[in-house]
Amino acid sequence: MKQTKQDVQLKRGLSNRHLQLIALGGCIGVGLFYGSSSTIQMAGPSILLAYLIGGLVIFTIMRALGEMAVAEPASGSFSTYANKYLGNFAGFLSGWTYWFMWIVVGMAELTVVGVYINYWFPDIPQWVTALVVLVVMTLVNLANVKAYGEFEFWFALIKVVAIIGMIVLGLAIILFGVGNHGEAVGFSNLWSHGGFMPNGFHGVLMSLVLVMFSFGGVELVGVSAGEAKDPGKSIPSAINSIVWRILIFYIGALGVMMILSPWNEVGSNGSPFVQVFDHVGIPGAAHIINFVVLTAAMSAFNSGLYGSGRMLYNLSLQNNGPKYFKTLSKNGSPRRGILFSSAMLLIAVVLNYIVPEKVFIYISAVATVAVITSWMIILIVQLKFRKSKTKEEIDGLKFKIPLFPITTYISIAFLLMVIVLMAFIPDMRVALYVAPIWFLILFVGYKVIFNYRNYS
Repeated sequence: MKQTKQDVQLKRGLSNRHLQLIALGGCIGVGLFYGSSSTIQMAGPSILLAYLIGGLVIFTIMRALGEMAVAEPASGSFSTYANKYLGNFAGFLSGWTYWFMWIVVGMAELTVVGVYINYWFPDIPQWVTALVVLVVMTLVNLANVKAYGEFEFWFALIKVVAIIGMIVLGLAIILFGVGNHGEAVGFSNLWSHGGFMPNGFHGVLMSLVLVMFSFGGVELVGVSAGEAKDPGKSIPSAINSIVWRILIFYIGALGVMMILSPWNEVGSNGSPFVQVFDHVGIPGAAHIINFVVLTAAMSAFNSGLYGSGRMLYNLSLQNNGPKYFKTLSKNGSPRRGILFSSAMLLIAVVLNYIVPEKVFIYISAVATVAVITSWMIILIVQLKFRKSKTKEEIDGLKFKIPLFPITTYISIAFLLMVIVLMAFIPDMRVALYVAPIWFLILFVGYKVIFNYRNYS
């Protein structure tokens, strides 16, 4: 029997290992390898404390999402839950904001890909690299989900293995002077240049904005729940392990980096990881790391394109988006949503042509507001999710958030604090101007769609 477009559905082709690496691929990218130079300048070595604090909040958010994803696995993740427990507008706002977030993050990833390529080929314009990567990753995402998951697994695995290798090599340099003429670097760089907290606790607070941006993407575990083979097992496993893995990769990698080189010598041009190994005198390692951070950015971009395509598909199912995005390809891929997202990402190519030097910080600012909005919705929906359940249903939940509701309220307060902190960082303020405009556009758009439904 011939298969029709209506028969095609999202396929459950993602295994636990795919989910683990998709989540890692989404959040270990530009924020760690490129954006960390900005956070280090704000907080110095105490940036490690900022990542620890941020990681604990992320753990709470992920457990809140995991509680709902295990109970009700859905491809639209928190947008579906917002639509169900908070109403249509909440589903509309959360879905489109999350799509917008990945478009903006994708722009950031495309931007830094050009920076990494320029490390080897300084004459190639950033916009050319951005365009090539956009085309290649779009083709990958148009394949079936299992092919995507396999590609992302190996792509993300490269940077995971490389980070572990860099930590081991860094410790060899620190303890035994390997590659540094036999002179052990020691640990003194952590406190010898103004102390562990050179800019005081104020520096730690300010750094939390970019720290939280760097964690963006971890919630992809929930988005991919609708295509997981066994969500009841794979989602808890992915969530419980993802957080400590990220903390090890971020804190371990950044700690080694700042031990090898004084924090105030880490510049903001290019990847700080590459700069450190150049400083120590291992040019071969620097080239390897530059390749790794290049694949890391492409991996994170790949995950983002995946998430944006699935969110458009889910919005169409909720009637919160055009029916055009409801159609899937024969292999179960939301082709139209992916192509539309790719078309929007062409804006990044244009921005890299016009203002290549300022693209990253502006895009990071806007993406931070978008991702925090998404996390806030997750926490609020989870509160409503619990209130809608009977005591017996709550007792039957298989993957509960710890210390509910205290942890949920603390995390909401923390995210609100991060938004306020953005007002004190000049380059990040642009997001506070863009965000109200975006929410106004969504509100007007929703009203127009709502009225159209009522009178059609």
